[in-house]
Amino acid sequence: MISKEQIIKRFTSYVTIDTESDPNSGTTPSTKKQWDLANKLAQELKAIGLQNVSIDNNAYIMATLPSNVEHDVPTIGFISHFDTSPDFTGANVKPQIIENYNGKDIVLNEEENIILSPDYFDDLLQYKGQTLITTDGTTLLGADDKAGICEIVSAMEYLIKNPEIKHGKIRVGFTPDEEIGRGAHKFDVEKFGADWAYTMDGSQIGELEYENFNAAGAIVTIKGKIVHPGYAKGKMINSMHIATEFINSLPRLETPEHTSGYQGFFHLHDMEGNVEETKLHYIIRDHDKKHFEARKEMMVKLTNELNTQYGNEVIFTDIKDQYFNMREKIEPVMHIVDVAEEAMKQLDIKPLIKAIRGGTDGSQLSYMGLPCPNIFAGGHNFHGRYEYVPVESMIKAIEVICKIAELTANKYK
Repeated sequence: MISKEQIIKRFTSYVTIDTESDPNSGTTPSTKKQWDLANKLAQELKAIGLQNVSIDNNAYIMATLPSNVEHDVPTIGFISHFDTSPDFTGANVKPQIIENYNGKDIVLNEEENIILSPDYFDDLLQYKGQTLITTDGTTLLGADDKAGICEIVSAMEYLIKNPEIKHGKIRVGFTPDEEIGRGAHKFDVEKFGADWAYTMDGSQIGELEYENFNAAGAIVTIKGKIVHPGYAKGKMINSMHIATEFINSLPRLETPEHTSGYQGFFHLHDMEGNVEETKLHYIIRDHDKKHFEARKEMMVKLTNELNTQYGNEVIFTDIKDQYFNMREKIEPVMHIVDVAEEAMKQLDIKPLIKAIRGGTDGSQLSYMGLPCPNIFAGGHNFHGRYEYVPVESMIKAIEVICKIAELTANKYK
């Protein structure tokens, strides 16, 4: 049996280490504090009995569980990231353990009246009677993706202690900086040496994903001219007014708060400005490649139109692709999704196969030659104070890892 107490202990030991990444840093990892958990993980992998444990100069960790069968079996991998999102602080995380959740409001922080309520987060009601790990309302939790790390480490430990479960060679990998889009940038696919892998980086129990957004980032820079406002007629160009026109010219309902499923969006996530210069920071997302390209073209066309209206070299738009939909790389090898789906069914987990409204290391790794669908890690409400994870979901994720390994070995007898 997998020990609930051991899972809680391992997970909380991870989340209490601050590993927030920094998009403004040029180093890998982007923050020195990520090394604190990276070094701990490398030592822990050795301690539980994995082989070929390595940690490189960029904090990428790899290790091997050798095959315990004589026949040839494809090498499979399991991957998670140890950084947490810069969207919300990950410093001084104080996890709270809620035993036998009763389906009612959870007071995260009485002093600040911060409440995790099923009236707002109705997914909570799926977990009545279970053990939840929450924040104290002042930080994120870090289940994204320290739950995935906990599950992979625990699964490897379980397979080592239960050699009657037959499996081929398994590789595990832990990465920095996934939350700022760089988790796979320096991942050595050839060194990893797996035929395929799975990221344990999904949300609720049952999630199995092999589609994700095509993604780009855009910085729109608007140049203005400042003169004394009392004598500004015909002379001043207020960059903020032009920025407002740019914002309002994009489809108003094609934003994150108005879209779901396969619908794409433009997301203005940051802006700063004054009369002389305003910068708009957008992310562009769409599952459909043609629609994705059309969105980028729309921003370029709008830039050109406003330059024609206000004079050339007033608006500059710099668009850079970030990652692409891994469906294109997974569909030719759908058996790797099928084995994960079968593992869930054998464990009485209902597979929830859907598209990710985001990206994972797996999307980039798939384009680097390592097909890599995504499996649930159990957490909810990532990147904020209302994040939580049911321990029972983490245990199920551990069982799924072990079952995938077992089914793969049996399939290739």
